Amino acid sequence: MNLPKNASALAPLTGWQFALGAFAVSLATFMNVLDSSIANVAIPTLSGDLGVSVDEGTWVITLFSAANAVAIPLTGWLTQRVGQVKLFVSAILLFVVSSAACGFAPSLPVLLVARIVQGAVAGPLVPLSQALLLSTFAREKSSNALALWAMTATVGPIAGPALGGWITDNYSWSWIFYINVPVGLFAAAVIWGIYRKRETPSRKLPVDKVGLMSLIVWVAALQIMLDKGKDLAWFSSPVIWALTIVALVAFLFFVVWELTEAKPIVDLRLFKRRNFLGGTIAISIAYAVFFANLVILPTWIQEYLGYPAVDAGLVTAPLGVFAVLLAPVMGKIMPKSDMRMLATLAFLGFAGVFLMRSWYTTGVDAYTLVLPTLLQGIPMALFFTPLTAIILSGLPPEKIPAAAGLSNFVRIFAGAAGTSLLSTVWSNRTILHHSQLAEQTGLNNPAYVHALTGIETMLHASLFKAEAFFEAQMSAQAAMLGLNDVFWLSAVIFVVIIPLIWITKPSKDGAKNAAGAGGH
Repeated sequence: MNLPKNASALAPLTGWQFALGAFAVSLATFMNVLDSSIANVAIPTLSGDLGVSVDEGTWVITLFSAANAVAIPLTGWLTQRVGQVKLFVSAILLFVVSSAACGFAPSLPVLLVARIVQGAVAGPLVPLSQALLLSTFAREKSSNALALWAMTATVGPIAGPALGGWITDNYSWSWIFYINVPVGLFAAAVIWGIYRKRETPSRKLPVDKVGLMSLIVWVAALQIMLDKGKDLAWFSSPVIWALTIVALVAFLFFVVWELTEAKPIVDLRLFKRRNFLGGTIAISIAYAVFFANLVILPTWIQEYLGYPAVDAGLVTAPLGVFAVLLAPVMGKIMPKSDMRMLATLAFLGFAGVFLMRSWYTTGVDAYTLVLPTLLQGIPMALFFTPLTAIILSGLPPEKIPAAAGLSNFVRIFAGAAGTSLLSTVWSNRTILHHSQLAEQTGLNNPAYVHALTGIETMLHASLFKAEAFFEAQMSAQAAMLGLNDVFWLSAVIFVVIIPLIWITKPSKDGAKNAAGAGGH
């Protein structure tokens, strides 16, 4: 194939190629992001079918995230080695094959291996989708490209639980993976047909084997430590201590090696740029809190409110309403706005939504569950696009894939780590509240005796059954109080990290500066 010397010099797409190309790239991104959350509500069913515990089943989520986190920062290196379009299409096709393998998996070990492969090949999809969309739109419309990317990146985690619940309830958990096959094949065919003549030059690069191995070691050790910490009572376990030491030592070695290596596999020098540093940290912490709550909320709704999987997923679905409706608006107001102000408004909006949730009770109705979720779509629309523009602003075109890959790596890994940490916080606070409530029980407490008598009368049950019923109600109340603490903490975190946004430089033209990404 004859490749253009400078693919970024190609004219933007027009007409049907523009519409179909943008749709196919967005569809590939949506498919990948969807898979980061679609399995969440299917874990109980999946675990039961495979004969394993729910805790073991959660590895389906965490190993995908860990493999994805390792692969994403390699995007810049792989792009130069393979070429942007070839890498994107190859990643989609491998994602299709690994998705089919997940659906056919007869046991948990086979499923986990397939999920690791799926997460790894999905790594380049998100950062390369940003670059391809930016090359699709005209330079002056680059903010629209980022808005479209943000819409697909945010709707995926939102639609995942609802779609996963519906598929699990009506068909089989295997179909949450099978649906990727036709979608991926269609996207790959369209993208190759439209973009193959817009391929970027490739060149042979040395493989930074030491950097790659140290990256794999510290990410894997840290992810396993975070996932198993709660089960093993954290640092009372020698296993957790060993994993922590391995992760810390490997991470420090990785940082030193990559900063001194002439051809590093991950360009950590990007963090010297103020906008990249502040924007990446801000979006990663925010995404960690957002994604963790997106996992915890449906879990609580199913376990303690008794909602079916599909209904639990539908409670989170309204989050996408404003996120989708406001995406085109963001494309218009971004060039005229200070990105830092838009991101600040988003963080304040998130804080307000989590404060609303912190007043939930065990008798919460569907309207009270859905309203904060619907309103959360407004800060979602103000969240991804401005921060992405800040991160990519001022970078030369050849740095965009590496920068997009590294920032997405930090963000997605933060999402996995945040889920583990906030789940542990919820568990610990639930235990604390349960012990505090239990102190009020006892046959020498008149209020407790009166409550048991009322339960016996209402249920026509024995004292033993009345005590069991009371214990179940107390456990539900403790879980609710623990979750309220998580919501309150989440609100505080969003306010505390606002200064991170303001250490960056003003970036009204961040999206335009990123527009050169298209060809590199």
